[in-house]
Amino acid sequence: MTQPTPVRRVALALAAREMPALPLRAGKVPFGNCRVCKGNACGGRPNMKNAGPCECPRPCHAWAAATTDPSILTSPAWTSAWREAAAVAYHPGGAGLTVVDLDNPDAVTWARQTLPATRTVPTTRGEHWIYRGAMQSANAVRPDVDIKSLMSYARWLGPGTGTMTALPDAVRALPAQKPSTARPARPVVTVPALAGGGECRHRTPAYLERGIAMAEQRITEARSAVHATVYRTFLAVLSTHGRCGCLTDAHVARLFAAAHARGESPRHCTDAWSNARAALGM
Repeated sequence: MTQPTPVRRVALALAAREMPALPLRAGKVPFGNCRVCKGNACGGRPNMKNAGPCECPRPCHAWAAATTDPSILTSPAWTSAWREAAAVAYHPGGAGLTVVDLDNPDAVTWARQTLPATRTVPTTRGEHWIYRGAMQSANAVRPDVDIKSLMSYARWLGPGTGTMTALPDAVRALPAQKPSTARPARPVVTVPALAGGGECRHRTPAYLERGIAMAEQRITEARSAVHATVYRTFLAVLSTHGRCGCLTDAHVARLFAAAHARGESPRHCTDAWSNARAALGM
């Protein structure tokens, strides 16, 4: 009989406490989509809704893969994921919790001066403040402050210390107070018109779709040097499709979503896209 790995034992312990768990690869990244949903073919909407566990047999869709069902966590389909897993994450919203992710000492100082005390967990660079109650997740509500709750996941770093308190209005209000510069808008791709008005070969749906799908896969499967991989991939897409009017906001959104799933911030994605365009003189 195969012995459970240490990370899977942690996941089972979390599940027993009604905290939906899932495996993470090195770099705090979820495992790739299962074959049925490869390349986000299902639109990233498990069960055709924006909530609830994924019905796929393998770890899929990041937060939606999290489960409290021990039969799923110990199923053969998940065995290889647990063997490769470097850590365990959980879905705070699925457990009725909200994590205020404070990414550096300055953010921690702000929280201590502003937010009600609650359970805290040390992280590599800052702290997680955990409140009882769920809300919509939001990134960059303040410099180096994210909210992880519904439709999000947080790395499990231990139970923490202190008494968990109810989610305060001060946290619920943070997304509405988010500075307009905290999350840059996705860049709009503008390209020169075709000379002579000829039809672009890239407008063939299969050709363009294959190119975007391959770019998504390249980013998703990056195991190291993610920043560089994202930049090189953006550069390759723009060099092939960026001068003929093929790319749309929907295509850019797919590339950004793949990068976000690998841990890239909106700012990093925007910078990488802008730098790639500048390098090509666009």
